Amino acid sequence: MTTFDDRERAYETKFAHDAELRFKAEARRNRLLGEWAASLMGMQGDEAHRYALTVVTSDFEGAGTHDVSRKLAADLEGRADEADIRAKMAELMDVARRQVIDESE
Repeated sequence: MTTFDDRERAYETKFAHDAELRFKAEARRNRLLGEWAASLMGMQGDEAHRYALTVVTSDFEGAGTHDVSRKLAADLEGRADEADIRAKMAELMDVARRQVIDESE
């Protein structure tokens, strides 16, 4: 085993770890977005939790965050515009990253 092989394995491990953290943070952000949107729509408790899960699963419909923002824009029509949704997505991504990192340490 050479130093190069060790270094390559370390980079692969780091890449896999970073990808897992990114996936978890995006899922967490989407759940938080769902909770935010549910509160704007007057949902509480189990209803809000179920709605938040629909936001999380909407991210699996296609690549990128467009599917989530489209769902929220349709569901929040008249309550939040595209700019509000995008700003909340960015804000909650920071929150979600910190939460996931804190949990993994």
